[in-house]
Amino acid sequence: MKKILLAIFVLSCFVGFSQQRKIKILKSELSYTDEEKHPGATILIGKVKIEHEGAILDCQKAFYYRKDNFFKAIGNVVINQGDTIRQTSDYVDYDGNAKIAISWGNVVLKDTQMTLTTDTLYFNREKQKLYYQDYATIKDETNTLNSKNGNYYLENKKFTATTKVTIDNPDNLIESNHLDYYTNSGHAYLYGPSTITGKKDGNKIESERGFYNTKTDVSHFVKNAKLYIDNRTIEGDSLYYDKPRGFASATNNIQVIDTAENFLAKGNYAEYYEKLDSIFMIKKAVAISVMEKDSMFVHGDTLLVTGKKNQRVIRTYNNVKIFKSDLQGKCDSLHTNQASGITKMYFSPVIWSGKSQITGDSIQLLSDKETDKLDSLKILGNSFIIQKDSLDPKNFNQIKGKNMYGKFIENKLRTLLVKGNGQAVNFNRNDNGVLETITKQLCSNIEFELIDNEIDQIKCLKQSDGKTYPPSKFPEVDRKLQGFLWREDEQPKTKDDIFIKDGKTVRKPLFKGTIGKKQEKKSREKKEKSNP
Repeated sequence: MKKILLAIFVLSCFVGFSQQRKIKILKSELSYTDEEKHPGATILIGKVKIEHEGAILDCQKAFYYRKDNFFKAIGNVVINQGDTIRQTSDYVDYDGNAKIAISWGNVVLKDTQMTLTTDTLYFNREKQKLYYQDYATIKDETNTLNSKNGNYYLENKKFTATTKVTIDNPDNLIESNHLDYYTNSGHAYLYGPSTITGKKDGNKIESERGFYNTKTDVSHFVKNAKLYIDNRTIEGDSLYYDKPRGFASATNNIQVIDTAENFLAKGNYAEYYEKLDSIFMIKKAVAISVMEKDSMFVHGDTLLVTGKKNQRVIRTYNNVKIFKSDLQGKCDSLHTNQASGITKMYFSPVIWSGKSQITGDSIQLLSDKETDKLDSLKILGNSFIIQKDSLDPKNFNQIKGKNMYGKFIENKLRTLLVKGNGQAVNFNRNDNGVLETITKQLCSNIEFELIDNEIDQIKCLKQSDGKTYPPSKFPEVDRKLQGFLWREDEQPKTKDDIFIKDGKTVRKPLFKGTIGKKQEKKSREKKEKSNP
């Protein structure tokens, strides 16, 4: 008895389910059958209205196959699903069992968020999914999307578009081969090679994976991202760009390329402020200036680039190192002004040029703005140049003074002038390399040249007081001038050495010169008067 009741219950459920899914003919002006031409079909003509599970279809003519729960609608076909979806087309084939409609011929579908137009559209009502395979256009209040293939999920307002995809709006054009787009939020998720091009400014983003908010113009990319702004390219593993604010940030394997200035910056975290034309970079930050047949690499804990083209200022600070094939340097703070062509080095600065080590309270390198070649050099305060003797590493040729001024020829340091408190120690060898004499000189000013990177032709210009000794008679205490410090172990020998940290730099007071000292004295006297 229980088995009979169960069978009746299952049968009734099946019958009810079957009846629930049956297509209903609500209206037509004429209906008839023609088994010879259309076997199994009821032919409906004139103001045909058909209903199936909440969807109403109107058309001019239909072929209804009751046994298969299927119909073909022809002419001015309109489908309404509830209050949210309306579709028009020339033809529709509808399978009531699978709840799948195939529409073709001038198809237009609208919901509360968008309008879709195509030639052929598939509508799975069971899954509330639309899909097309031969191009479609989708318009919402913000964007126009075009693609060859695509799916639209009605419940979450999501388009998954593939093959020749574009999203177009008054400000930007997005191009991709695969993206998800939400019509309710305007959010786009990009997969595979994609570009976003600004129509007004020409700025462009390239990426292989990322997110873009079409309404706010904010984006975030996480694979092979590149941002092109004017003559600059910013790229990194991850890139965030807020276009209305003019702000971008990038992380890991960053490159900022300035093609107009032959300038490149690298690091692992960077921020770009478009309206200020400024770049802030940390984590193995390095600035690379591309010169004729050579490049200069500058590294520091922090790199800051500000200013417009030809007016840029580059600041590098903390643990700064410089590498160029014919010039290396180190300091704790570096300032380069493109407009003036002056690079200033502060806090224990040192440069190595050829065989020379040059130190001072501050060092300035002046470049020719037209050729970008080094032109001259200033060492202000406690200037000191040292060269290791060519044959005896225990001996050092030395020249020091208050300030020192040098001249470069073809990027090589050739002539130098010491002004004030000049001193020199020189180890003199003959043509056979034999050490013959050692000379110590005290001069107000000293002029000398570098021939083949060796100190040569030392000239005392004022108040000369010097003496030449045989090597055995030279006082040991005078072998190194006061303030001597050989810093060869700090010199970067390759461009990779600029990342080696040698310990914390002691920040001594900067050289102020005569004017600076007078101003400091006046300030001190004024302070003493106000605090008797």
